[in-house]
Amino acid sequence: MGALDPLLASLGPSVRWVEGQLTVLDPEALQTHIPALAEKAALAEGPEKGAAQYLIRATAQALGIIPSSIHDLYMARGRGEVPPSFTVPAINLRALPFLAARAVFRVMRELNAGPVIFEIARSEIGYTDQRPAEYAAQVLAAAIVEGHRGPVFIQGDHFQVSAKRYAKNPEAELQAVRDLIAEALKAGFFNIDIDTSTLVDLSQPTVQEQQRLNYTLTAQLTHYVRTLEPEGITVSTGGEIGEVGGHNSTPEELRAFMDGFNATLAEIAPNTPGLSKISIQTGTHHGGVVLPDGSLAKVKVDFDTLRLLSRIAREEYGLAGAVQHGASTLPEEAFSKFVEAEAAEVHLATNFMNILYKHMPDDLKAEIYAYLDQHHQHERKPDWTDEQFYYKTRKRALGPFKKQIWAMPTEVKARIYQDWEEQFRRLFRLLGLTNTRPLLDTYIHPVVVAPRLEDYVNLQAEAEDTRDLAD
Repeated sequence: MGALDPLLASLGPSVRWVEGQLTVLDPEALQTHIPALAEKAALAEGPEKGAAQYLIRATAQALGIIPSSIHDLYMARGRGEVPPSFTVPAINLRALPFLAARAVFRVMRELNAGPVIFEIARSEIGYTDQRPAEYAAQVLAAAIVEGHRGPVFIQGDHFQVSAKRYAKNPEAELQAVRDLIAEALKAGFFNIDIDTSTLVDLSQPTVQEQQRLNYTLTAQLTHYVRTLEPEGITVSTGGEIGEVGGHNSTPEELRAFMDGFNATLAEIAPNTPGLSKISIQTGTHHGGVVLPDGSLAKVKVDFDTLRLLSRIAREEYGLAGAVQHGASTLPEEAFSKFVEAEAAEVHLATNFMNILYKHMPDDLKAEIYAYLDQHHQHERKPDWTDEQFYYKTRKRALGPFKKQIWAMPTEVKARIYQDWEEQFRRLFRLLGLTNTRPLLDTYIHPVVVAPRLEDYVNLQAEAEDTRDLAD
């Protein structure tokens, strides 16, 4: 047991551990111990860190907080059993995820909201210094403290193939994505967005040829997910037809991708479940478009395209619908339009980080900006102002300054939490989540997967350069 013993002792009589089985004896007393355990799961080193992550998951599952796949709900939407009257938010919590997830769970309980996804991208795993097991532990710890019960949807966002690295060594780059998928599944990520859209080749004469490598590799990686997913769980997998910031996606592209994907998957592994959703491009950029004065440009989203492609995805292919990326910096009045456009899912990240920086103490922000000046000048474009440079690169300081961000004064974190909670409340209402919890009771039947301590304490994942990957 080693590293686990002192952590179990720190929980006192609130839990009992017998022959590898944890039982919660006093849930209320347990909640008071979880913040310290969450901090160890984020900031400790070596086996203690992994043991804290393992213990959080074991404790959560003992309470009925279960990492789950949203696949069955999405398939029901694709069959027309669930109306497209809400859009599922997929939230990337890049910094202070324990605090942010607490705000999410609190608002979910208040609104009786059901389908909310917590996600982290391959790129973010790198620059925020959060491996999948750490991220999942923060979300589950927040669920414990907030008294949540039932499924929790944790997702690998943009598990993306780097076009540059693929060109140099295709197999090595695909293996890196396969390794990340395997690591994430062990951590309770039962929702995976595969993204090989970086390999779409617009020089090819037909849309089918342009999408061929994209749909072929997405099918291969989907099959790989199916070979690893735990018994009783169908991992929700998504594909992508257009990189964010490129031209708007078209019906021809969606059909070329889906027809090619379905045929390829049927050839590789007949009767294997396929995708539950498809990510498209409708005008947004990850992080927003920042102007020289540091403000954000107003971005026009093509909601007509979003509606059209969502309907094709549902009616012709049985998917939940289309997914919109890069939306958190849009004006709030746009969010109800995602529901009107019948979008299945919308991905939100940057604005939550912007709130963090808004409240960050000046001395810490100055230290971070000095770090960016020293280490990230190579990312600066010739015509950028300082405001544009810091806005576009400050996400890269979240990992190197993780301990300092955790150590910010309590009153600062309280202001950040308040703004996060208020924004989650507004967004969830606009996305139609009020009183959607009963949908989970009908369609989601969580399967408990016992975590293995060795998967947590023996994890040796190497940091990788993810600067060319999407968030």
